[in-house]
Amino acid sequence: MEIRQHEWLSASPHEGFEQMRLKSRPKEPSPSLTRVGANFYSSVKQQDYSASVWLRRKDKLEHSQQKCIVIFALVCCFAILVALIFSAVDIMGEDEDGLSEKNCQNKCRIALVENIPEGLNYSENAPFHLSLFQGWMNLLSMARKSVDIVSSHWDLNHSHPSACQGQRLFEKLLQLTSQNIEIKLVSDVTADSKMKELGVVFYNCSCLVLDLQRIFALYSSLKFKNRVPQTWSKRLYGVYDNEKKLQLQLNETKSQAFVSNSPKLFCPKNRSFDVDAIYSVIDDAKLYVYIAVTDYLPISSTSTKRTYWPDLDGKIREALVLRSVKVRLLISFWKETDPLTFNFISSLKAICTEIANCSLKVKFFDLERENVCATKEQKDHTFPKLNRNKYMVTDSAAYIGNFDWVGNDFTQNAGTGLVINQADVRNNRSIIKQLKDVFERDWYSPYARTVQPTKQPNCSSLLRLKPPTNKTATYGAHAKDPASV
Repeated sequence: MEIRQHEWLSASPHEGFEQMRLKSRPKEPSPSLTRVGANFYSSVKQQDYSASVWLRRKDKLEHSQQKCIVIFALVCCFAILVALIFSAVDIMGEDEDGLSEKNCQNKCRIALVENIPEGLNYSENAPFHLSLFQGWMNLLSMARKSVDIVSSHWDLNHSHPSACQGQRLFEKLLQLTSQNIEIKLVSDVTADSKMKELGVVFYNCSCLVLDLQRIFALYSSLKFKNRVPQTWSKRLYGVYDNEKKLQLQLNETKSQAFVSNSPKLFCPKNRSFDVDAIYSVIDDAKLYVYIAVTDYLPISSTSTKRTYWPDLDGKIREALVLRSVKVRLLISFWKETDPLTFNFISSLKAICTEIANCSLKVKFFDLERENVCATKEQKDHTFPKLNRNKYMVTDSAAYIGNFDWVGNDFTQNAGTGLVINQADVRNNRSIIKQLKDVFERDWYSPYARTVQPTKQPNCSSLLRLKPPTNKTATYGAHAKDPASV
């Protein structure tokens, strides 16, 4: 188009200029020049017409060019959008190893597993469960194709004398790799070998495994990214959540279950956030809520300030005051216990003052009181004994998670929770009843004490521990619900 314009403009530049000049200064033609003038005027009009036609064509061509550019841009945007969609969403119907919601197994066996440190003694009638180590070995022995592991701490090959079980697990994993069984691990850095912990093992429960595999895939995908994606792959979407729970049989007991995740950024479509999962369990409680955590601190901290994190603390207050649900808090007492914990506990207790049917009781589980004030040299030669249980059980549901009830844990760390609902919680096969019995075993043990702060912050008199009550519990056969005590 530019070439044609140049050719047209260079054909008679002077003539065009004079014609425009004469038009701008019109004069009355003389009689002797009438014919010439008429011819000249006609020539001007013809040139004017040619110019106007060319300009109109030029406008149309420029308009066509603009339309082409807009259409091309839209096509490019559409192509990019399609590429993004196909990179974020997998083809419908493609499932993990052929496993789907339609063909997965939901008649499962479930067992509690515990890690009980040496020297921790309970009464003879206290409930006893499979060791965490043995639960691991059972699962690894069943592996045929792959083993996916998510662990906040991982240090199986530690040289400490008490780390023999970890070393045996490490050797088992090496054995599996020699059998061409794929081992995939998402982990943090290190671990301590003498913690009191609790978990669950599922057997033949591929429906739940399908959902857990998606969480593992989500964690694995992040190692190749420098930031959390705004759009998640469809294959990372949750299979079950609080609105659509998995219907299953656990130890021949009708149950519902789903897994949750944290932080909220790690919750694609159909994946419940951990805090929302905890809300659902507390909201469903009619009689009691038992909570066992290492730390309870409703605070969110940054490098510059600390702010109140009311999410779980507020939900407990709501259950106490508005619904008269009895609450028991079993918190670990150790060298890292934040002094503000006692302030928040006092605040929770105060809310029940002069309110009928408002019942809150708090105990601190102390496994190693003598080591709280140990010297650095003493601490370097031993691992602390610590109750790292993180679960909640009510009259109808249970939640087992990765986090203490501290603001930063849920907002800044990655972790998964499990929610189980059961209608019949009285039979011995019910996992809800088994978990309740574990809580009561610890609650009435000599390691659970009522702690009150004193004014002196020194190590020797920071705390005054009241001795445990003389009340003994017959586990699994209570004549009276301990929640009413």
